[in-house]
Amino acid sequence: MTHPGWNAFSFDGIGTSWEISTPEELQEDVRAGLLGVVEDYDRSYSRFRDDSLVSALARGPGTVTLPAGASELEGLFKTLYRLTGGAMTPLIGGSLERLGYGHDYAVRPLGHPVPAPRWEDVLVWKGAVVSSSAPVVLDIGAAGKGQLVDLLAAVLRGTGITEFLVDASGDMLHSGTEPLRVALEHPYDPTQAIGVVELHDGALCASAANRRAWGDGLHHVLDGSTGRPVETVVATWTMAATAMEADALATALFMVDPKVLAEEFEFSWLKVYSDGHAEYSAGFEGTLFS
Repeated sequence: MTHPGWNAFSFDGIGTSWEISTPEELQEDVRAGLLGVVEDYDRSYSRFRDDSLVSALARGPGTVTLPAGASELEGLFKTLYRLTGGAMTPLIGGSLERLGYGHDYAVRPLGHPVPAPRWEDVLVWKGAVVSSSAPVVLDIGAAGKGQLVDLLAAVLRGTGITEFLVDASGDMLHSGTEPLRVALEHPYDPTQAIGVVELHDGALCASAANRRAWGDGLHHVLDGSTGRPVETVVATWTMAATAMEADALATALFMVDPKVLAEEFEFSWLKVYSDGHAEYSAGFEGTLFS
């Protein structure tokens, strides 16, 4: 979305649409810097590119050195892997490909669901260095888009821009003096909203089963312990200080009770179940329509 009254810089990156809103139009050198960060991130982490760093791990056992921000991903994924009992894992890529969400975007299931390999059996991730003892399809998408939002915000702040909205197709980071009202997309009808929330100096991220869905009951939010799509939850929203945490927690909410996550993370949330009812935290500053 575009912040009302601000200038928008729109582009595509990591397979989604982006819009960065600022009070003044961004200079060409700032735009180039933002696009360069996006390209570097995609070249490092995309499992859909043969020339990416993580694609080397899919071709066979080995070691790759990722950008410095990989250490933040490591800590976040390890914590959520533990809290969800292995349901949320960066090794979910192979399970996604098995169900058809693979390198060629063919969305044709290749067979029955298969669980992701156990992290402790095949992967050693220490800071920026990742080693695998077997071919693995590393997929950091549950937190990666959020981290890239944060990285672009850092570029803006580094040029002295303090008011902005970075919107990666609904995963947002806001910085500014006035709060922004954001509509919450209906999980079954993207033209409708189920409510609104006020976003102010923080991140709002969402995860929904309808965003990348194909076939009969197939979508991109899988339980890593089974390799099957989660069926009990259809949409989540989270608000946190950083987009990386908000993004990851939105996925984790599909798999675990919010109380478990609240033991180690500070965030607010809204969770919509497949039977139509919703739950939300006391700190979720929003209004749900009846």
